[in-house]
Amino acid sequence: MNERQNLIIPMAVLGIAIIIAVFIFTNAWTASRNANMTLNVTGSAKMDLVSDLGMLSGSLSVQAATKASAYRALQNMKPGLIEYFARKGFPEDKLEWEPENSYANYDYDNNGRQMGIRSWTYRQRVRIQSEDVHKIKEISLDISKLVERGIYFDVESPEFHYTKLAEVKQQVQAMAAKDAMLRAEKIAEATGRKLGPMRAGRMGVLQITPRNSTMVSDYGVNDVSSIDKEITAVVSGDFQLE
Repeated sequence: MNERQNLIIPMAVLGIAIIIAVFIFTNAWTASRNANMTLNVTGSAKMDLVSDLGMLSGSLSVQAATKASAYRALQNMKPGLIEYFARKGFPEDKLEWEPENSYANYDYDNNGRQMGIRSWTYRQRVRIQSEDVHKIKEISLDISKLVERGIYFDVESPEFHYTKLAEVKQQVQAMAAKDAMLRAEKIAEATGRKLGPMRAGRMGVLQITPRNSTMVSDYGVNDVSSIDKEITAVVSGDFQLE
């Protein structure tokens, strides 16, 4: 009898120890499982932008039989172009001229052999810019009429920029992150779980596109062709479920 009594206490202690160990293990396993359960959600946000800087570039261009005559013809056209820009609100000191350049135009025989210089071309590029983006657009559509006055100006497509992008990028990325969190909360609620902290987040590339455009690129888009734009940000987040 005494031997049995002597075994009862150690066995009870052992049993209690086993129960405690199982309880601790179960809680640790549950906590570990919950810690490893995450929800990946992507949020997005858009903001409208209106370009606040317009740029327009183009080149005076002329061909003539000799290099000297092509140069003189180019110089003769410049006053007419300067006068045109002045009437549009761009005095001469606002014109950004690039250096003149010239090249020869060659004649070739039927076998593709060079036979000599046919003529010379002289070109000079100029650029204007203004915060009045609509004026830049208007000039881009009108300036080709100078050909009627013997002024050969090859106009390029205008560029429209938004100069305060740094501030806007932070705002739209914050909005996208908030959208991701709200989406995650809705999903967690629908599955009877609670949303824990964000464990990881990734910013997608920004897409600056014409307004209402479906344009997208893995490397991002930075549209300069339109006055009215929109910027889209995407944020992907991993949220812990509890």
